[in-house]
Amino acid sequence: MYRLPFVECLMFGALISATDPVTVLSIFQELGTDVNLYALVFGESVLNDAMAISLYRTMSLVKTHPSGQNLLMVVVRFLETFVGSMSAGVGVGFISALISFLSSFLPCYLFKYAGLDIDNLQNLESCLFVLFPYFSYMLAEGLGLSGIVSILFTGIVMKHYSYPNLSQSSQRFVSAFFELISSLAETFVFIYMGFDIAMEQHSWSHVGFIFFSIIFIGIARAANVFSCAYLVNLVRPSHRKIPPKHQKALWYSGLRGAMAFALALQSVHDLPEGHGQTIFTATTAIVVLTVLLIGGSTGTMLEALEVVGDSHGDSPLATVGTITNNYEENNGYVAPSYDEESSSGSRFKMKLKEFHKSAGSFTAIDKNFLTPFFTSQSGDEDDEDEPLTSTRPERPGRPGLNRHNPYSS
Repeated sequence: MYRLPFVECLMFGALISATDPVTVLSIFQELGTDVNLYALVFGESVLNDAMAISLYRTMSLVKTHPSGQNLLMVVVRFLETFVGSMSAGVGVGFISALISFLSSFLPCYLFKYAGLDIDNLQNLESCLFVLFPYFSYMLAEGLGLSGIVSILFTGIVMKHYSYPNLSQSSQRFVSAFFELISSLAETFVFIYMGFDIAMEQHSWSHVGFIFFSIIFIGIARAANVFSCAYLVNLVRPSHRKIPPKHQKALWYSGLRGAMAFALALQSVHDLPEGHGQTIFTATTAIVVLTVLLIGGSTGTMLEALEVVGDSHGDSPLATVGTITNNYEENNGYVAPSYDEESSSGSRFKMKLKEFHKSAGSFTAIDKNFLTPFFTSQSGDEDDEDEPLTSTRPERPGRPGLNRHNPYSS
């Protein structure tokens, strides 16, 4: 249908693999879908963005410098982009956690010698909490890495370690602030896409390329979702396996959105010989069609699969309780036990189980060492406490910021 060179094919495959199920997730919340299904769809989307950006940048470098590039160098460049960006983001996140931890114990002394009123501490800690992710983004871009991947991991670390160190009023404020910024960003993206469709010049002469791209995207997603779910179910106990109806819902939720559109827009500049314009047109059509068709039929799909209002017995809180029960009096961690099947199983399955146990070991390290060191919470606290309840006493501040905020739940 369209003679697209091999490297350009890889670039198109990298950018179109980024899922953005914003519409589906909003319907999930409205209809009360099972929290495990929500976590699967959301987690896949977040990690897909990071991988898509790293893969696209790697293929773009291969396109720019084709001489001396082999498979090993491509893998090295990909790992350099992804691991480097992730390391920069995690590092900035831990620095933010350490500073917020120190400020939770030394605010009076710091503000006394700085000549500031302690009532202004809330403004300062809120500003720092907002500016650290931006610093992570600029650091990664300055090092030639991916700022979006870096800021993603900074957010993960800061939510887990920096956020508990904030005062209650600051927690409510930053929650409402980021909720507002998120809504504005999502709305702006779709407004921008609408203007682009109406005003930009598109190459609609390759309709066959767009049509078969949509078909093979569905086939490739099915191959990935069902095969990965099969591998995951090999090592999960029976009560935590991903049921077939959740697998089908996960396959159906593969909308393309903001990230694919942004990378396609970048491809117009990276591929000036005309291929970028074709990729951009195809991506825009795929995004619009998937948002309209899949987003519009999500409610019907959920009702057909009977996943609306599923029981929450296997919710993340129940999983946390199961892991917590495996802590012994000496604060050691005993990995969750798994019922062995009658057959001994393959070596591959045993390796997967060992990986699952190592993940449990990291949970113990996080609870016993990282969380007590970087936050003002003790490692023995109940994980099911109110998430926005800080261990720090609320400092006197502006009365308007101490009122109940709907985003604090």
